[in-house]
Amino acid sequence: MSIKPVVLVTGADGFIGSHLTELLLSKGYTVRALAQYNSFNSLGWLEEISSSSRLEIISGDIRDPHFCNDLVRGTSLIFHLAALIAIPYSYHAPSSYVDTNICGTLNILQAARNCGNIRVIHTSTSEVYGTAQYVPIDEKHPRQPQSPYSASKISADAMALSFWHAFDLPVTVARPFNTYGPRQSARAVIPTIIIQIASGVQEIKLGSLEPKRDMNYVRDTVKGLLSLAESELTIGREVNICTGIEVSIGEIAEMIMELMSVGVTIVTDNDRFRPESSEVFRLCGDNTLIKSLTGWEPEHDLREGLRETIEWFIRPENLTRYKPGVYNI
Repeated sequence: MSIKPVVLVTGADGFIGSHLTELLLSKGYTVRALAQYNSFNSLGWLEEISSSSRLEIISGDIRDPHFCNDLVRGTSLIFHLAALIAIPYSYHAPSSYVDTNICGTLNILQAARNCGNIRVIHTSTSEVYGTAQYVPIDEKHPRQPQSPYSASKISADAMALSFWHAFDLPVTVARPFNTYGPRQSARAVIPTIIIQIASGVQEIKLGSLEPKRDMNYVRDTVKGLLSLAESELTIGREVNICTGIEVSIGEIAEMIMELMSVGVTIVTDNDRFRPESSEVFRLCGDNTLIKSLTGWEPEHDLREGLRETIEWFIRPENLTRYKPGVYNI
């Protein structure tokens, strides 16, 4: 069995990062997992991963360039997922998004360059496209900064690609569309629907039901990230990870209610609406490029993925982690 390289995952304590860490360990990689430093000694979702001699957990912050140099040294591949991602919070604290998403990404890129031009898979988001001007959305679609969050990610993506063009740093910009699944934050729509229903309420509070999204099950997303890293053809490219199928928030809510065998009333909560010109009304991706470069295809349809997600959330030990009556921006 060949020896796998040491892989760094930033944001490993988060939703997608923890699933990616599990996948890498299952494939025989040695993983250096970055969890954001905090005084509670919390490792986030990394605490749910079985201990392994091939897992090294480090606490720190990508906003510190000196720390980043030490963090990446000795690795052969970097999956950069650490970011502030809550869109509503970006309206209140845009400077935080610049510091973490742009400057933090710059620190990781510069460290990768300083330590031997280490391969970087930089994680973007479909939010950079804004409301679709055409569908399916391919990688040539115009970027539209409709929130401070999306603006920060557009800038981070450009920074990553600049290091490829200017310094030959082997960078790939991975662009997952909306990812869902076990461990997701309650700020996302699918968990908030599930936990409200599971708490026994007769009315669930949601924002707009009209926007349409291309939903990726998290295990498909992380397999997509790994497929991009294992292909030399993806270097210097921006690549969508998506299903090519769109579904409205209202349709998702109805499907969850059906799978949970309940009927509840949906109540409009104005606090959950984005500003009108900031709302992204339609996202449906084109996955032609990732299929041609790596052979990746999604393995879970929405109904299957939602069923597995519901099963995870309704377990008492998981449900108690969430606060169904609190809207988390």
